[in-house]
Amino acid sequence: MTSFSLLIIVVFLTLTFEFSNGWHDAANSIATVVSTRVLTPFRAVAWAAFWNFIAAFFFGTAVASTIGKGLVQIDLINQQVILAGLLGAITWNLTTLILGLPTSSSHALMGSYGGAAVAYVGFKALILKGWIKPVLFIFLSPILGMVLAILLTTLASWIVRNQRPLKVDRWFRRLQLFSAALFSLGHGTNDSQKGMGIITAALVSGGLLHTTAGGRLPVPFWVIICCHLAMGGGTMAGGWRIIKTMGQRITKLTPFGGFSAETAGGLTIVANAIFGIPVSTTHTITGAIVGVGATRRLSAVRWGITRRILYAWVLTIPGAALFGAVLFKALIHVLP
Repeated sequence: MTSFSLLIIVVFLTLTFEFSNGWHDAANSIATVVSTRVLTPFRAVAWAAFWNFIAAFFFGTAVASTIGKGLVQIDLINQQVILAGLLGAITWNLTTLILGLPTSSSHALMGSYGGAAVAYVGFKALILKGWIKPVLFIFLSPILGMVLAILLTTLASWIVRNQRPLKVDRWFRRLQLFSAALFSLGHGTNDSQKGMGIITAALVSGGLLHTTAGGRLPVPFWVIICCHLAMGGGTMAGGWRIIKTMGQRITKLTPFGGFSAETAGGLTIVANAIFGIPVSTTHTITGAIVGVGATRRLSAVRWGITRRILYAWVLTIPGAALFGAVLFKALIHVLP
């Protein structure tokens, strides 16, 4: 198989991954707005998909640069490594989707990509300092989301303390449309850039693109648009089993709580995207939902479900890395 044919396969599979990412992570964007019955499931996914695509025109490509050249030494890998990384991430996504676990597509891609690179040339392929922030934010992003959600819930409760409950509910049903849009915007820019980084790395590896004199990874405009379209399409397809877990099984949400969770999650993700940190939208919104539940009382959070989600988070990078390594070893016999 020619290098160009392999590149086409990598691009196709990356867009497939972005589609599966949108599908898998649709719950992150719409679970709260569906569970509070502010929007029907179809209208909610259409609203989220629209903002997933609009995100293409905001916030730059700092996360794509981190994924493309900040985790693995591009000059030490080939397109088989990238292909195995993609297949491993897609396999992990499908496995956790079937199990109904809201794990991170972002960390699945990072882990599988890194695992395939290590299987090819060893640990020297990894840029260890590039992994510090993404791994650190496995734990920090849900904490930030939770703290922000607690602060927003407390502040909003004080503002509306003298208002009638029905009036408050009506206000926050409208406001939740904006908070859902903010979260979907953050989801679109953060997660679409993971695919952009992989495609751009494949173009560099194939000799069709070069980094700038300053070492910056230039992302072609067609790559940006295609990744956002794939992400939006996946969100439209939805992930209904995970929506149930995120929106109903962690804690019971009202429009008031949904607004706080989405706003806290959206602000956290957008801030990290600006600084080029590839965080998990799944981790962030879960932390925010837990924060909203904890403001009522700790027993309002179903900690058994939350612990199960936490175990899945911790296992995602090493589990996906194993998938990527095994698939690379299989691929080198099929595509030498």
